[in-house]
Amino acid sequence: MIPQPLYKIPVKQLSDLLSSRALEKALQDAASSRGLVLDTLDADTLEDILKKDVYRRLQHTVPAVLAKKRVIEVLKEIHSVPEPVAVPTTEFRLTHDPVVQLEESARKFNLYFDWPETQRLRSILGIARTEASAGRNVDSLVQEGSGLVEQMERRLSEGLAEQGQDLAELKATFTRVQGMGGRDVRRLESLIGQIDEAQGQGTLLPGEVERARNITFKLRKSLESSVVQSVVAPEGAPDTASQAEVQARVQALELEHVTRQLADVTRDHAALLRARPDLNAQHEELRARVSLGSVAVEAVQAWRETLDAARQDTLAQQRQELTELETKLSALPDSRAAHDVRVTLDVAKLILQEGSLATDELRELQSNLNVLEHSPELAARIMEHQRELADLERTAREVPGAEEELRTAITDARDLLARGQDSDLGPLWSTLERFMGEAAQQREDFDARADHVIREYDSVRSLAGETIQRLGRMAEALRAQRRLGPMSAQARERYALTLTDAEALLNEARAEYQAAQEVTATFGQDALSDLLDVFDLGGVSAGGGDSDPFGASGGAPGHTTSATPPSSPATQAPAPQPQSETSSMTNSGMTGLLGSLMGTPAPAPAPATATGVETWLVENGHLVQGQETATVTGLLALLVQAEKLGLHRLDMGDQTHVWSARAAGAHSWRVARALTWDELEAGAGRWLDTRQA
Repeated sequence: MIPQPLYKIPVKQLSDLLSSRALEKALQDAASSRGLVLDTLDADTLEDILKKDVYRRLQHTVPAVLAKKRVIEVLKEIHSVPEPVAVPTTEFRLTHDPVVQLEESARKFNLYFDWPETQRLRSILGIARTEASAGRNVDSLVQEGSGLVEQMERRLSEGLAEQGQDLAELKATFTRVQGMGGRDVRRLESLIGQIDEAQGQGTLLPGEVERARNITFKLRKSLESSVVQSVVAPEGAPDTASQAEVQARVQALELEHVTRQLADVTRDHAALLRARPDLNAQHEELRARVSLGSVAVEAVQAWRETLDAARQDTLAQQRQELTELETKLSALPDSRAAHDVRVTLDVAKLILQEGSLATDELRELQSNLNVLEHSPELAARIMEHQRELADLERTAREVPGAEEELRTAITDARDLLARGQDSDLGPLWSTLERFMGEAAQQREDFDARADHVIREYDSVRSLAGETIQRLGRMAEALRAQRRLGPMSAQARERYALTLTDAEALLNEARAEYQAAQEVTATFGQDALSDLLDVFDLGGVSAGGGDSDPFGASGGAPGHTTSATPPSSPATQAPAPQPQSETSSMTNSGMTGLLGSLMGTPAPAPAPATATGVETWLVENGHLVQGQETATVTGLLALLVQAEKLGLHRLDMGDQTHVWSARAAGAHSWRVARALTWDELEAGAGRWLDTRQA
């Protein structure tokens, strides 16, 4: 297959700034003014056109800095294309067959037979073969097919970026639930392996990803529910405050799952929702309810089933409508325009046979038949305007705010054309290009924010902890999204959401780092090694210490290797109360950040002179009983941070003593220290476990 003409590169890469139609026209006019043919432009001539004609045109919709940046990017791509190699004439004729070229381009998408774009392309190829064998011009069909290939290329790239993000989250979740065992865990491991292999091959497995997400939701919910049952107060009564926190996390899991399920429904039924305004209104109402957290998973599944049934009904209606239009067309006299309408009708018929909706095609057919019936002499020109209007409408769907702004104007233009009257589409294109310029500037802002998050993560990526790990996964997702070319509306929405989540994690990491610095300044370097045990509370262990087959560290998030040597008395502390998955994640984040500060020199704490057991009572962050020392003053800040993390017990050791702090009620802590753990438990264990009335 011969390479595409060079001018196709700027048309593709700048299609988010100007419509492809407008770009091609600008390039064609510039080539004609130089006495050249667009298809044969070389790199140097195309560079001259881009720097002069196209650059000036872009400045009408985007800032000059952005226009210059994008033109330079296109020029780099153009000059990287190797010089074409001469081929024998017979081979040239074979590979230059536009239908053959289109078939070659479409072959890589055969796996995605259920995509509407794939089904439409198959229909176009079928008609194009028939038309070409009859010696008729197929340029318009090939052009439309090439546009579909570009759409599928973009959809595949966006899908791989999203699948990569899903895969990273699935692997992270697997390390938490691996120790639970059972059929679901084994099935999840198998699915992750399949998805991982497909991602490496550049293949999408949406069904497997959805099944894996459903399993992880079930396992995570089960894990949190087990925490609710295990969280009890020392006297054996349920700890209602902790239970409420865990239940809130379960609700957050459900909201996350339902939101993702509804997003999948929106994607799978986008064509139906465009064709049925009544269903779209109901869908938007459901989305609003989901955002408020008032919709269960079962309701979304029921809505999907409703849309599945409505899609079959709409397909039947469209097939009936097509039959009626075909009858009308057969009654009209033969003409060039009538033949073009027949081609459109045949494409629509094949699309419906494939099981896809043909809403746009049927609307175009109805308008074209009206023109043929009332103004046959104007049919060719009006039909060309209708194709341009359809192109404008499809482009507007992918530009934020453009479709809503242009909806009325598009309807009015369509009505005029259906009556055989010309409609000036110039103002509509100008409006659309203004929105495209705004969207391009928004994308630049998104990319700048992504670069900032990635840089900040790279500066702390050596740290341990769940917050840093999650931020790392977000940074990788942003890298993949950053590399995407012009985005669909759905991909742009995902990009914005990833940025928001990543920036929130970055702020959380900074807060943890600051807290770690405060703890280090208070306790010093030597005490910090023992203090790290505070954040390794042996919460709900999902990993059992096993290694992750996907390369991550084993065990649940929150399970970290103790900084205290095995011989330390701190390892003899009684088992702490169970922690939730989310709390364990936070604890692990603090462990990593505290560990990162161990290289900072700090004076060791002064050895205590008291013997036996010493006790302190802390209320609302203030010492109300016991001797105040510099160490105890520093401990107050640690207790405030521990309470924010949802911790109930801290066991630690310094150079001479062991310490235990245990929550005694709301904003109340009891603290004790002794030379050994046995002395501490014997002398203050019962007092430490007594909660305030």
